[in-house]
Amino acid sequence: MAVDAVPGFDLQPSAERVALATNYITNFNFLNQYLPDTYEKEFERYGNRTVASFLRMVGAEMPSNSDLIKWAEQGRLHTKYVDCTSTAALTNADVATFTVNDTLNPNTGGIAIRIGQTVMLSANSLSTTNKAIVTGVDYDNKTFTVAFYEAAGMTAAQADKFTVFIYGSEFKKGTDGMTNSLEADDSIFENSPIIIKDRYAVSGSDMAQIGWVEVTTENGASGYLWYMKSEHETRLRFEDYLETAMVEAVPAAAGSGAIGFAGATGSAAADVGNKGSEGIFHVVGLRGNVWSGGNPTTLADFDAMIERLDKQGAIQENVIFLNRQFGFDIDDMLASQNAYGAGGTSYGLFDNDEEMALNLGFKGFTRGYDFYKTDWKYLNDPTMRGGLNAGKISGLLVPAGSTTVYDQILGKNAKRPFLHVRYRASETEDRRYKTWITGSAGGAATSSLDAMEVNYLSERAVCTLGANNFFLFEG
Repeated sequence: MAVDAVPGFDLQPSAERVALATNYITNFNFLNQYLPDTYEKEFERYGNRTVASFLRMVGAEMPSNSDLIKWAEQGRLHTKYVDCTSTAALTNADVATFTVNDTLNPNTGGIAIRIGQTVMLSANSLSTTNKAIVTGVDYDNKTFTVAFYEAAGMTAAQADKFTVFIYGSEFKKGTDGMTNSLEADDSIFENSPIIIKDRYAVSGSDMAQIGWVEVTTENGASGYLWYMKSEHETRLRFEDYLETAMVEAVPAAAGSGAIGFAGATGSAAADVGNKGSEGIFHVVGLRGNVWSGGNPTTLADFDAMIERLDKQGAIQENVIFLNRQFGFDIDDMLASQNAYGAGGTSYGLFDNDEEMALNLGFKGFTRGYDFYKTDWKYLNDPTMRGGLNAGKISGLLVPAGSTTVYDQILGKNAKRPFLHVRYRASETEDRRYKTWITGSAGGAATSSLDAMEVNYLSERAVCTLGANNFFLFEG
């Protein structure tokens, strides 16, 4: 059994781009003497059609004064290398020299190992481990020499690769201090705002035209003037785009068509942007964590996620914003932990009274970390991310709480949500959400145009701090 493809769901847009300045309505029909029984008010068959809500739930909005937003994120506190090799035979060796082959900091390119530090060496392919003290370092060639504490010396083969981490140091009495010092290493990230625009226009004549259908929209617009519906729906679409642009935006790559495009002078295409921005999905996919190949549906799958989170920031509370199927998968996984879960009759805190609605869902669970889940309408909406095959996203795990960053405007460290939006603003110009009316209709008196034009504009970027704490679920 399956859901029939026909009849399906309507994806055709209800909004049309038409020129109304000179159009007159000509289809009034008085030839039929019978008046139909009509429902004046529109029926809201799709419910609440807006998809914006995600950023309002998890983030904040704050001003920015620049075309570029930069922030610093902490690097690791301790030193560990996972690709170290030796060119000499190591079996029963008392000393050995290792080369660090890991990708190093591009700013310094050096290794952070110093003479006198004690290290643990673990063969990546074996169960062999040794502990040693660093006796020499060649920073130019990225090598270090150690003397082993074990009498048997190194027991691994020469061809092995080793993981090395520092656990302390040891010096003799009455000696000088540690040679060299280490500087804190920050990772610097940046993003730039994009300008988002929309526009609605209606002629003065059409503003004076009454209708027999009472219009209604999600933000409470009502009445018999049809242009009110179109204007309010334009506003709702624009507000949705303020969020979805922050979720989906990507930077224009070097050599891309967006970078190279040059519209004809004076055309509308000549005014379009060509740099892009770093949206949430792009950033998490680039430097966060990604689960692909289907949804995690077992505790073992979540254990693998938890193991990865342990290697990242280890934020205790996390919220998963997910589509409907992922929500069902988690409910089924949690229900199966109950002895009667297969029947779906006993899990949950209720007595299964015959007059009580059976609750077959869960709001969250704890396993090492606290995981809460909530539906994300954007991922379910068939006119947006819902129903995609290629490029399907089934959920996003967002760490709860805030993190400390250096704020350039405040000039000091400040608490910021992991996700927040920066909009352009100054003492004289606020571009968070601008709207203005031009023309000569609807109360405007700015030009001779017999129409009302409503303009919308915002300039903003999203900052995804600590992307290593996020998980993107690719369905």
